[in-house]
Amino acid sequence: MGRDITEEIDQEDEHQGMYLTFELANEYYGVWIGYVTEIIGILPFTEVPELPDYVRGIFNLRGRIIPLMDMRLRFQKEFVEYDERSCVIVIDVEENTVGLIVDSVSEVISFEDADVIQQPMLSPGISNQFIKSIGKVKNEVKLLIDCDKLLSNQEIGILENEKEED
Repeated sequence: MGRDITEEIDQEDEHQGMYLTFELANEYYGVWIGYVTEIIGILPFTEVPELPDYVRGIFNLRGRIIPLMDMRLRFQKEFVEYDERSCVIVIDVEENTVGLIVDSVSEVISFEDADVIQQPMLSPGISNQFIKSIGKVKNEVKLLIDCDKLLSNQEIGILENEKEED
């Protein structure tokens, strides 16, 4: 049985412009809903040596070993202890599954094309590699993340090796 490519295209169209928004240090971000597989509470995880601080470790999710990234640390914000509002957004990007620790999940927002600024320059001469676009909602902005750039190829390689060893 092959997969139905028209069904995948329909699903992509259906989710176009829809973002799961979350909070980090009183700032709001969004991740395209097409990447999100589930939202879970913080699970026990195992630290892995020689990874950047923002990769907190790996955890077992129903038999799958998944890297766990603290988005506060990834975005060079101050670390805070996890609490009952902290959660993990599990995303699939290409062939990789990653858990993103966030302060809290807000809501799913559907942005119209006119409400999205593509490839923003947040400062003159400086672009932010993690921010794909900015979504406008009433008087607020949501920074929309480029999930493809959250982990470098080197980090993905190290994590793949960890999965194989477990």
